[in-house]
Amino acid sequence: MAIKEEKKPFNQTLTEWRQFFYNPQNGQFMGRTASSWGLILLFYLVFYGFLAGLFTLTLWVMLQTLDDEIPKYRDRISSPGLTIWPRPDSAMEMKFNLSDPRSYSSYTDALADFLKEYENQQNRNIACEPGSFFIQDDRKEKAACLFNRSLLGECSGLNDTDYGYSTGSPCVLVKMNRIIGLKPNGQPTVNCTYKTETDDRLQFKYFPEGGTFDLMYFPYYGRKVQLTYVQPLVGVKLLIGNNRKDISIECKIEGSPSVKNSDDRDKFLGRVAFKVTVIE
Repeated sequence: MAIKEEKKPFNQTLTEWRQFFYNPQNGQFMGRTASSWGLILLFYLVFYGFLAGLFTLTLWVMLQTLDDEIPKYRDRISSPGLTIWPRPDSAMEMKFNLSDPRSYSSYTDALADFLKEYENQQNRNIACEPGSFFIQDDRKEKAACLFNRSLLGECSGLNDTDYGYSTGSPCVLVKMNRIIGLKPNGQPTVNCTYKTETDDRLQFKYFPEGGTFDLMYFPYYGRKVQLTYVQPLVGVKLLIGNNRKDISIECKIEGSPSVKNSDDRDKFLGRVAFKVTVIE
């Protein structure tokens, strides 16, 4: 039969705890002398100091391989996407009423505000030679080529502040996303088509003529070194007129093999699709 241990008196337990925290006979604190605690603290100080130094050195070495101006790895986005302006309200769909200016005022106001940036760059950017790349690899601070708003013709808003929305021939501005270092092969050109066969009789007008992105706006060197850069635009006028009022449109970049326009994983890679609904 097991013998039950006798319970220690409370005072004895309290005394043992006091001696554990501090024993005046040998000067120990929590079972160790001051010199023992000092050696332990010194060990951990050196150990964690070494780890912190190693981490700092590793981080510094890694930062030396990076460029403040250009991302080191850019292989995930090798081809630009397309966007349109004004941005549709939802689901890439624009709706407006020809007889109600308030229904399309948000679109025309968005276009006007967007093109202000192109007005502001008139005195900051320079006239470049069309048709060839603007190479500036040997310059620390890069200049940017001037994009004249008048190149957008009927979609510039200079002569028609309604951008064609009041007459059923609305304008959209197609913009190519920025890709650092991109030098397109051939001549990048915007080509828009209607996505339904019944709309194939409808037409488009492009500004600049032919819907081209001039090569002088390439390559792009990055926001930090090319502060005043603005992307080239293509104005697309949708000649809807008295034809069908509910249409689906897709615009693609063509004429440049290095710019992809077909990828099932990314519906905006080199292309953009949207819908226009016109109410009378």
